Order: sequence, then C-alpha cells, then structure tokens
Amino acid sequence: MKREDIIVAPSIFAADFGRLADEAKRCEDAGADCIHVDIMDGHFVPNLTLGPRALAAINRATNLFLDVHIMIYNPFDFVEPLVQSGADRITFHFEATEQIEEILSYIRRSNVQAGLAFCPETPADFALRYLDQCDLLLMMTVPPGFGGQQFDESVLEKVTFLREEIDRRGLRASGVVPKKGELLPPFPIQVDGGVDDKTAKACVKAGANVLVAGTYLFEHESMEKRIQTLRGCSE
Repeated sequence: MKREDIIVAPSIFAADFGRLADEAKRCEDAGADCIHVDIMDGHFVPNLTLGPRALAAINRATNLFLDVHIMIYNPFDFVEPLVQSGADRITFHFEATEQIEEILSYIRRSNVQAGLAFCPETPADFALRYLDQCDLLLMMTVPPGFGGQQFDESVLEKVTFLREEIDRRGLRASGVVPKKGELLPPFPIQVDGGVDDKTAKACVKAGANVLVAGTYLFEHESMEKRIQTLRGCSE
C-alpha cells in the first residue's frame, strides 16, 4: 500500500463532546482525510453516543468527509435523517440486520456511500457476497461500543483474506472493476479500534488502507504529527 493510499479518520468519539465544533475543526486543521462519527443506540451495543443533530453540528463546523458508523438495530430508520444531517458515508453492521442488500441499496440510492461493518468474531467470508454492493468494508479490531479497548490481532488474518479476494476480483474504490485505463484508489478496508502507530503498521501490512483512530489522535497535543505517523505506516 502506498502512502497516498492511506486514509486517516479521527474518531470524534474520543473528542471533547462539549467542544464538538472545535474538535471537528481541529481534525481538519491537522490534515485528517475525514471524520469518523460513531452512532450507537444502547441496544446493539451497550452504549449511547451522538445522533443526527450532533452530526449536523459537526457538518456545519467542517468541510471534511463525514464517515458515519452506525451501531444500531433497524438501520433503515436512520438513513434518511443521517443523510439530511450531512453523512457522506453510512456504514452499518452485518450483525444488526437481515436486510443487508436492501439497506446497502437504499443508502446508495440516497447518494451517499454505503459501508458494511463486521464485529471481530464474525467470519470474514460472510463479506464476500457484498463486495460489489458496498463502498467500504469496516473490520472492527475491538468489540464495538467503547473506546480504549485492546486491539484484536486475530482480525488481521481476516483483513488479509479480504484484501486478497478484492485484488483477485480487481475491485477498486468505487466497488466495481475499473474501466480500461481508469485509475482508482484501492477498495477501502477500514480498521477501527486500538489503532496507534504500532497496530496501524500491522493493519496496513495486512491490507487495510483506512485507519480510524480515537485516543491516539485526540489525546496528543499535535494531532497533525500523529496523522502523519499513521500515513507513514505504509513505508
């Protein structure tokens, strides 16, 4: 993976919730590629966090791409309000619904990107049938719901398996086989949970190219330096 192919997404879940607008601007000023926004319902995961109104506030504060990760049951119910609030991509969980293809199609018809997330214990081969229907795969490297958890190294094998299959099919960033002569970035495989300078190198080596980091970025006085460190994990 080339340095320019690495996307760094600060997770606003680790920010100061009393200063969301300032924290979003901080991410932009530090050179982040996008902002990762976690939304939880207290049922799919045992935690509550931001909702559409908070997303709208973040959207007003920054021009960055908003990468929204919903850890909720009934994803259909949240697509429209999240799109209206500024989501650029909505990623929902494979484990949260049986209507996966319908939801992926609905999100794409709403003119935003559609992502599909997997908990650490879910077999990677469950993702194969959806590769041409989504714009991103999110492989959780911790159980979803809380920050600051220990990185699960077993997920790296799943990332490698999926990257090899994606490359075998010739898929690129749009989720489709590019036309002759067309250059597109690599298909996005995102990792989220326990990502720092050490684990990020292992993730990139395995085939991930979208790095979500929370505590590692927000708790350091220079987010810019740490973003550059994560981008350098491919070297």
